[in-house]
Amino acid sequence: MPLPSTSLSTTIPENDEWWGRGFTEWRNVTKAKPLFPGHYQPHLPADLGFYDLRLQEAREAQAELAREHGIYGFCYYHYWFNGQRILERPFNEVLTSGKPDLPFCLCWANENWTRVWDGGERNVLLEQHYSHEDDLAHIRSLISAFKDPRYIRINGKPLFA
Repeated sequence: MPLPSTSLSTTIPENDEWWGRGFTEWRNVTKAKPLFPGHYQPHLPADLGFYDLRLQEAREAQAELAREHGIYGFCYYHYWFNGQRILERPFNEVLTSGKPDLPFCLCWANENWTRVWDGGERNVLLEQHYSHEDDLAHIRSLISAFKDPRYIRINGKPLFA
């Protein structure tokens, strides 16, 4: 099965070191095998193909497809490891460009990054440490996102998962 080009949304030094140059979840998607009769695998991307979230065109196409299917907004994963952001480029570009014009919120993936993708405490690649000081720095870093008029609010308060 064809894989996306080497210009991938997770092309960052850490990702290349931990998983190999240019690795993305798309690679795992293409390797999926049926586990029982009728198990439809692999599920390959349809309308947008193997998209790259670093491209504004891909993000706009996702938003258009979402609108066409009645999706209200997007929830973007947000990674914060004691002041270190990672895989932040697509969301930073959404925030600074104002595009796509679709409501959004953030979900903090606040678990350890591990070799086995379980958030556990073995084979840790990036570790979470929690403190009051870091919580304050983290929330301060989010203020510009929370102030964006597209940010999803509940009873006037920003939704942060």
